[in-house]
Amino acid sequence: MPDSPQQDPRIYFAAERTFLAWIRTGLGLMGVGFAVSRFGLFLRDFSNTEHAPAQTSTTHSVITGAALVALGVIINITSVINHVSIVKQLSTGTWQPGQPSRTAIALAIFLALLGTGMAIYLLRFR
Repeated sequence: MPDSPQQDPRIYFAAERTFLAWIRTGLGLMGVGFAVSRFGLFLRDFSNTEHAPAQTSTTHSVITGAALVALGVIINITSVINHVSIVKQLSTGTWQPGQPSRTAIALAIFLALLGTGMAIYLLRFR
């Protein structure tokens, strides 16, 4: 068993797993964003197949989808920067346990606000 956390490979493997989880989160957001933006186009095409074509705007779904894709890209870039920083701290012995993840907190708050906005939109424009 290694004497210090800097020599313990489990610490580095945990950092690697966390990094990969952030990458999956970013990819998931990009996939959902793409699906949301394309769903508006599906609804517009679906409404055009009915007898009286209605003007259906896809602006909200395209903007929301593009925002989610952009958020996924930002998450992936941020996760790379954070991972490099943590590995550097682990190798120098300056890492402090118990620090909250600012990236996770910011993502949770943003997604909560986005979800609230989407719920209001769905309730208002049934």
